[in-house]
Amino acid sequence: MKDGELSNSAIHRLMEKAGAARVGEDAVEELRSLLEEIAVNVGREAWEIANYAGRKTVKAGDVKMASKRLLR
Repeated sequence: MKDGELSNSAIHRLMEKAGAARVGEDAVEELRSLLEEIAVNVGREAWEIANYAGRKTVKAGDVKMASKRLLR
């Protein structure tokens, strides 16, 4: 098991909520890795938006705008 910011059990629960009856650990690891990469990229873009606006604080609107830019 690799260390990450998101727990494998949380990812497992999300996959079950999505309808998966059984979930392999390799699938959990892969989704966790993917979600963490997306979160870091959105966070970085949101920080750049806040920085461009002259703020040090990232706000919810920055995150929404960053996600729209990156997740089309």
